[in-house]
Amino acid sequence: MSRNSLYVSDDARHKAHRRLPRIVFDYIDGAVGNESAAANNLAALERLRLMPRVLAPTQQYLLTKTLLGQNLSLPFGIAPMGMCNLAWPGADRMLAAEAVRRGMPHGVSTAASTTLESMAEQAGALAWFQLYVTGSLETAWALVDRAEASGYQVLILTVDVPRVAPRPRDQRNGFNMPFRIGTQQFMDFARHPHWSLASLLAGVPAAANFDATPGGKSFDRYASRAGANWAFLDQLRRRWKGKLIVKGVLNPDDAQRIRAAGADAVYVSNHGGRQLDSAPPAITALAQVRAVLGPDFPLIFDSGVRSGEDILKALACGADFVMLGRPLLYALGADGARGLSSLLDAIVESLLVAMAQIGLSDINDINTTHLAAPLS
Repeated sequence: MSRNSLYVSDDARHKAHRRLPRIVFDYIDGAVGNESAAANNLAALERLRLMPRVLAPTQQYLLTKTLLGQNLSLPFGIAPMGMCNLAWPGADRMLAAEAVRRGMPHGVSTAASTTLESMAEQAGALAWFQLYVTGSLETAWALVDRAEASGYQVLILTVDVPRVAPRPRDQRNGFNMPFRIGTQQFMDFARHPHWSLASLLAGVPAAANFDATPGGKSFDRYASRAGANWAFLDQLRRRWKGKLIVKGVLNPDDAQRIRAAGADAVYVSNHGGRQLDSAPPAITALAQVRAVLGPDFPLIFDSGVRSGEDILKALACGADFVMLGRPLLYALGADGARGLSSLLDAIVESLLVAMAQIGLSDINDINTTHLAAPLS
């Protein structure tokens, strides 16, 4: 492999830290408060152990998944993330291209740097639109209508951001959208000319979906998102004819109520530790939500996933599917499209190796017996 290859997520993170302006890296890497929730996500996954099994080699490892009526080539996909083009110009399209090449879903954020129509055109049915109810309900419904008109088959309603948490790193760096460039930010960009020149040539990224929504205002990162409530969920379920996922769930009682409201899947996540510093590790909540929803209701998971082994751990704890976030932005910041492809190759390889080690030939057969100790 070339010297630019990324072998693990930490490779991507360290290289991105060197190449990106501090304001951009900290936006990707940072979390709320003292960043305890983000650290605990990683620690909780690390504490889980996989149990090796021997004398059961196979030449065939099946990674395919059927989820929400779609046949997917991998058991993981791309989590919805806002402003990806900050990591590298054209990042949204690079992510979509990998989604198509690898047969995995790509969550298209309301706050994406590229319009939802463009992303649907590139990724087709693999593009899943993620909805924030930001500002007025009229704007939210306009986004839903645009998603339907663009052919989206899956909509993800994110419900764990009733009020956007200020993140200390962003506050210290003066991060705002759109960028407000003062002396501090100018010096930061000047120290990272590779990123700065590329971004200058491509144009400063913006939240494209808001400018493209009729009557919509420019994106206000800190606008209230409290419109995502139980009444809105009921209305959305009646109005949206495709598959509906509700993202940002940790409480088992909430999960049961969301299922009763007609959602097609629950997405267990603590937003990567970016909203509530005292939130429990998402992997702990996953096992609890699975216990109350039973074995058959679709569960999706993110928060703290960094490797193929982490993907297996989440699946063993009850997830049907896993989404990756920060590591992919690290890879893009580290080396653009080449970095993204390199890291995804490494994650798939680590997944296959781990499957071989635990004697698992079909990803759909994983369960708690593949863990080295009972869940606590």
